[in-house]
Formats: sequence, structure tokens, C-alpha cells
Amino acid sequence: MKIRFDAGQQYQIDAVNAVVDVFDGQRGGFSLDLSLRVGEGPLGDEFNEVGGTGNLLTLSDETILDNVQGIQERNGIEAADSLDGMNFTVEMETGTGKTYVYLRTIHELHKRYGFTKFVVVVPSVAIREGVFKNLKITREHFRSLYDNTPFDYWAYDSRRVTSLRQFATSNQLQILVMNIDAFNKASNVIHQEIDRMAGRRPIEFVRAAVPIVVVDEPQNMESEQSRNAIEGLNPLCTLRYSATHRNLYNLVYRLTPVDAHELGLVKQIEVDSVLDEPDYNQPFVRVEEIKTANQKVAGSSPAERARETPRFAGKSW
Repeated sequence: MKIRFDAGQQYQIDAVNAVVDVFDGQRGGFSLDLSLRVGEGPLGDEFNEVGGTGNLLTLSDETILDNVQGIQERNGIEAADSLDGMNFTVEMETGTGKTYVYLRTIHELHKRYGFTKFVVVVPSVAIREGVFKNLKITREHFRSLYDNTPFDYWAYDSRRVTSLRQFATSNQLQILVMNIDAFNKASNVIHQEIDRMAGRRPIEFVRAAVPIVVVDEPQNMESEQSRNAIEGLNPLCTLRYSATHRNLYNLVYRLTPVDAHELGLVKQIEVDSVLDEPDYNQPFVRVEEIKTANQKVAGSSPAERARETPRFAGKSW
């Protein structure tokens, strides 16, 4: 069975535009020409070069801040006084198509501004596989939306690190999905010099492309180690998508649980108790006194206490 996607969901279009409009004024068709030195001869002379293209930002920080403030105003978000780095946050309730939104945002950024290199960073292998499946099932949908624009996508595999050369050198749209654990330690293969890559470290090919990094569920990657690893990719910017952010860096779009319910995107949940409501007309036992006797704890009801024989200490009456 073939899944059909609705490209006309307004809230998803709004989320896409909230990110795309951050770069309003960016000159389309411009890219960074790469020339990676991939080895040296015995006399120290460079013997091989790999050409490629990377993302190139032509906007100033002031222009981006103006764009962000305008986006925040139209989306009912308090306007920022300054940029919180090149991190932009989208908050979307679970089940409203977050993955679809950021994949469509990638295609829209490519269409409008010519950005070609994207890395999707996820916190676990399970989420990585989910994103990869979404890329598969939406491929034809996005090709129909974007005039059959060719694009490549794959999940990073440390056994096939040479594929990162294609990421850097291709002129086509490239989408690379990576698990954070694959590049957040110095011992990772991606940080090692590889003979098959003329002694270069594979991550250098990613860094040279200045990718736009999409972070899926960033609240699970807020440790200093993870943040440094993401910065180590040399991102042009970082786009953050989740329903439960810890930090809202440059928030540009928000779809809360209440918003999602009012739009009919999620079903209302009602909870029924498995217990009957209490019936106060039924007989019950009430403990009014607890006392100890012979190292034991005993309880008594009012009727039992009434039957007890009074005892008096001292003089009898």
C-alpha cells in the first residue's frame, strides 16, 4: 500500500516557512567552492585535490535577527533582543508530523536558496532508522512537490566512511543521517585518519561542506560532549525540532498540545476509573482508638469499649 501525504496542512506549512524565512534575503544559487587537500607526496607537495560545493551564507547577523523578530511576531512569540547563536528552534507536539516538517524544510531551503548539504543528527539508532524510513516513503512525494529535484540520502555507516567524500563533492542535494554516538568521541572512526581517504579524517569532508544541521530531539543531546560534537560538524546553522525542548534557542514556531487539540490533530483522552464511586450509605468500620497491651497493638470499636469493666487504682468506692 502506498502512503499518500497531504501537502496542504497549513500548520506544517507555517512551521516550514518559520525556518525558511530566517534566511530571507539570502542570494540563491551561491555556494562555497571546496578544495580539500587529501594527501601529500614524499616531499610534502600536495598530490591530490577533491573539488566540491558547500553551503555559503551571504546574510549578516543583523539581517537574520530582523528576520527572526518578524517571524516571532507573526507566530505570537515574544521577540528576541539578540540572536542566541545560529540555533533556531521549532516546538511541535508529538504526532503532528515533525519529521515530515523538517524534511520538507530541507527541500524548501534548497529550492529557495540553493543550500545543498544537510546533516540530520539523532540521539539513538532507533530514531535514526525511523528518519531513514521517512526519507524512503516521502521520496516520491517530495520529488513531485519540487519538480523532480534529484537528491541523495543515507544513514552514516562507519564501515563505509568513504561515502562522505560524495557528501562533500556532489552538487546535488545531500541528506546525511547520523546518530550522535557515531561522532561524539575521539575514538570514533569518523575522527581517525583513513588510508582509503588518502590519510584524511572522514569528518573533514563533512566540516568542509558547512552543512545545515537538523537536530531531532535535541533535549537528549544537551550534554557538553554532545554540543561540542555538533559544533564540530562546522554547521552553517542548527535547526532544532522537538515537543519537549530544554532550551528554546531563537524559537521561531510553536505548536502546543492545546493548539494541536484545537486543530483536531490529536484525539482527546478521557480517563475512566476502574473503581466504583464511594457509596457512603454502605456499612463501614471506623477505628477510633489504638492502644498497646502485652507488647501487642490492638484496636477497639466504641461498642467493645462500652463492654469493658472499669478498673480503678487505689481506694475502692
